[in-house]
Amino acid sequence: MTELTGDCFSCQNDLHLAELPPRERVAADEHWRVAHAIGTSVPGWLVLLPRRHVTAIAELSDAEAAGLGTWQVRLSRALHAVVGCEKTYVAQFAEAAGFGHVHFHIIPRMADLPEDSRGPRMFQQLGREAHEAVPDRRMDEIAVALQRELAGESVS
Repeated sequence: MTELTGDCFSCQNDLHLAELPPRERVAADEHWRVAHAIGTSVPGWLVLLPRRHVTAIAELSDAEAAGLGTWQVRLSRALHAVVGCEKTYVAQFAEAAGFGHVHFHIIPRMADLPEDSRGPRMFQQLGREAHEAVPDRRMDEIAVALQRELAGESVS
């Protein structure tokens, strides 16, 4: 892990990984860290972040790129088991102010999600006020359940 930037929210969290609550350290390896998204009304909305400061997908190293797809599939499977989603959406923009660090959204899509909230409209569920967002306690519960699920999976 190198090239962390002091003014980047994602890099700052990575520097203090051991001190973070479960929601900020769902899982991690040498190249990637997984956190529960903040300010979302969707329980289990995850972000997958490189552990070094990267602002464009083209900047990923070969090693980071090699793990990307595996992480996306592992997290999708774990979300299916933990929150019961029908499928997951995966998206990457890194355009919001303060969040230019590349991160992939791994979003559980429940079977009963209304049609008018599906696809890219799912992002209406992000940037919510605190009273509409998944509470910290619930994010931590989901994180711990995902940790258990990821630890118990067989990797082939």
